[in-house]
Amino acid sequence: MSTHIGAQPGEIAPVVLMPGDPLRAKWIAETFLEDAKCYSEVRGMFGYTGTWRGHRVSVQGSGMGQPSLAIYANELFREYDVQTIIRVGSCGALTEKLAIRDIVIASGACTDSSMNRIRFEGLDYAPVADFGLLRGAYDAATRPSGPGDEVPGVHVGLIFSNDSFYSPRPELITRMAEHGVLAVEMEASALYTLAAKFDRKALAICTVSDHIVTGEETTAQERERTFGAMVEIALEAAFTEQ
Repeated sequence: MSTHIGAQPGEIAPVVLMPGDPLRAKWIAETFLEDAKCYSEVRGMFGYTGTWRGHRVSVQGSGMGQPSLAIYANELFREYDVQTIIRVGSCGALTEKLAIRDIVIASGACTDSSMNRIRFEGLDYAPVADFGLLRGAYDAATRPSGPGDEVPGVHVGLIFSNDSFYSPRPELITRMAEHGVLAVEMEASALYTLAAKFDRKALAICTVSDHIVTGEETTAQERERTFGAMVEIALEAAFTEQ
């Protein structure tokens, strides 16, 4: 039994969806999974396991930021032999190429965090997604949908994992955008690095919830609908790729 998750052996599936918000984890489990059962409420960071189209899948909140995500990803990989983690979260658009409610599939993650500098003793490690998951997510996101379905824009590229939500140096984020980074969030770099360490698979799929350039934001209703599309893409990617 792990320190921060506390689930019993066998309670967590090999595939885990990981939103930052534990209440979002609860919503995903109740909305998308059959026979979902809560395996953890430690520190209010809910975890659930159920089935999706006959496949066992878990949903585990990670909290905000790379240090928090790293706790849960470490324990999932090391203590529960999880093979795949897909982050399903929100991001802020850094370019007008992206619109509110668009989906960003992160091929790699830049960061201002010192976590990897410490791990690699000053070397710059480039954390990237599992290609099979990335390809599966892109295929699922761009597959023709039914009549009348609203399809969000889909973008594949770099994301920036920021350590500070309220950045004291916003001009540095602008510089990232000038070099092709699509959006900013707070967790993907740590997830990709830990997946590489444990030889597991990871992907971050994020919905644009606010726009750094235009100042636009989504409403609660819009977020719920778009987060649903992102979760469906993640599930399709996880099990098509297998």
